[in-house]
Amino acid sequence: MGFVLDGIRPDSYDRTYSDGALIRRIVPYFRPHRGAVALAVLAILLTAITAIALPALVAYAVDAVLQTPGQRLLLGIGVAVIGIGLFNWLTNTLQQYLVARVVADVVMAVRNDAFAAILRREQAFFDQQLSGKLVSRITSDTQSFGTVVTLTTNLLSQLLLVAIITGLLVVIEPRLALITLATAPLIVLAALAFRAAARRTSQQSQRATADVNATFQETLSGMSVAKSFRQEQALYADFRATNQVTYAARLRQGLIFDTIFPILDLLTGVGLALVIYFGGQYVLAGSISPGAWFLFVQSLTVFYFPLTSIASFWSQFQQGLAAGERIFALLDTDPVVRQSGQAAPRLRGAIRFEHVRFGYQPQQQVLTDLSLDIPAGTRLALVGHTGAGKTSIARLLARFYEYESGRILLDGIDLRELDLDAYRRQAGVVPQVPFLFAGTIADNLRYGNPDAGDAELEAAAMRIGDGAWLRALPNGLQTEVGERGGRLSLGQRQLVAFCRVLLQDPAILVLDEATASIDPFTETQIQSALDAVTSGRTSIIIAHRLATIKGADRIVVLDRGRIVESGDHDELLRQRGAYAELYATYFRHQSQQYIEQVGALWDTPPSATTT
Repeated sequence: MGFVLDGIRPDSYDRTYSDGALIRRIVPYFRPHRGAVALAVLAILLTAITAIALPALVAYAVDAVLQTPGQRLLLGIGVAVIGIGLFNWLTNTLQQYLVARVVADVVMAVRNDAFAAILRREQAFFDQQLSGKLVSRITSDTQSFGTVVTLTTNLLSQLLLVAIITGLLVVIEPRLALITLATAPLIVLAALAFRAAARRTSQQSQRATADVNATFQETLSGMSVAKSFRQEQALYADFRATNQVTYAARLRQGLIFDTIFPILDLLTGVGLALVIYFGGQYVLAGSISPGAWFLFVQSLTVFYFPLTSIASFWSQFQQGLAAGERIFALLDTDPVVRQSGQAAPRLRGAIRFEHVRFGYQPQQQVLTDLSLDIPAGTRLALVGHTGAGKTSIARLLARFYEYESGRILLDGIDLRELDLDAYRRQAGVVPQVPFLFAGTIADNLRYGNPDAGDAELEAAAMRIGDGAWLRALPNGLQTEVGERGGRLSLGQRQLVAFCRVLLQDPAILVLDEATASIDPFTETQIQSALDAVTSGRTSIIIAHRLATIKGADRIVVLDRGRIVESGDHDELLRQRGAYAELYATYFRHQSQQYIEQVGALWDTPPSATTT
């Protein structure tokens, strides 16, 4: 089975913590619940006392009935047994209620912290990690982490019970108590021997579960592609393989956990047999009464149960600690994008790249030595072949990634010195493939300005194509967009994205091929809005539409991370260099002159074109 589990790999940010370090991280989550924990401890103490009182009362009844039998005595003992049972039920219920509340609160706090940690991560983190695995840490692992809380309270209860029972056994018969206590270390050592294996298999099981979640989520996201290419069976085969690894990991974990209890039961059975044999000898010799012997046997049963629970606790505790280790590894992940936190004033939008080097991987440089000045209010277009570095410039400017060397200055201020949240309020980004959250169009527009009223939202929508796109929707601003905006066309989603950034009113605007996937009719609707939204603010435009590029104040041509040409459309065409080549390859067919030539060709009768 080992070769199957070899496919389970830790994530790049996973860390190893000692048990003590994990416990020190867990304790602060209990501090807000000190009162509930103290009350739960009191309930645990009372429950432990009543658990011993019941067999002690029955033992007393055995001796009392043998000495002076009577109906009244039996009735009184029966009533007392019922009373003790009810009191035990009340204290145990209170304990369970308090523990359940504390566990729920702690799990909620840990889950909130884990989700907040994910929100703080930079874009590069999500490019490297599978979203399904992150979901597993926030859902499955936080729930498993809650078992640590439950096990801790159970351990406290069992410790109190063992302490009380040990004192009682020593009082009843010290010789039998010594026999009983002699087996206790063997039970504890047997359980601790499984500790390392339990921790390791728990980690493997949780990682395997994360792999299943990641595979399932990726399949759902790409379902349309799978059906288009008839790859359902291939996806099913991949899922089965991943599920088989999960099965092997869980089976191994189950074998580890299930093996310990038969061993513990064997050891407790040996101890109980010794006590019954020697205790019977002492009764026959008159050293102890039958009631005391009965109490000893009953107490021994109660004694061994918490003792085995304490021993097995360490194995089960590893599952919760393994989950805690995965959660704290996420919380402790060092951010790659670092900011000094200086407040960002209202920016004019002057941008300067100074000898910037950047690569998604250290051995794969995208920008080698980029220097670029963009005056405030400039409308700059970036063009170049795929992989030239256009999108990388946009991502660095949006602070989605950290550059390796050089500087990016905004109005003369180093970008790294600005408060990230304050800066991003002034930097708008419209991606090529817009993402909409489930909800209404109004809900999605308010991501650009949470305080905007419906009138303000409608005014922004009217600035794009005179609002014709909004009037075409069944419920206007209250139209439900569905998951990922699936109820809207791609063009409509892009229009919502433009509206959203209009409401944001940024000082710097980045359009990352925002018109690449839009049909000509939709492009006509947003082209006029582009002039309005880019007016008076610095705009970085990555586009494959000639109309968008020609309208730029300046065009920068990139090749393998370097600037090879710079100028306006007409100037670059006259140079007959890299831009002219790109124009002939990608843009010429979009020009009005080319369209008119093709149209004239279609209008010419076939006979006129033949010789």
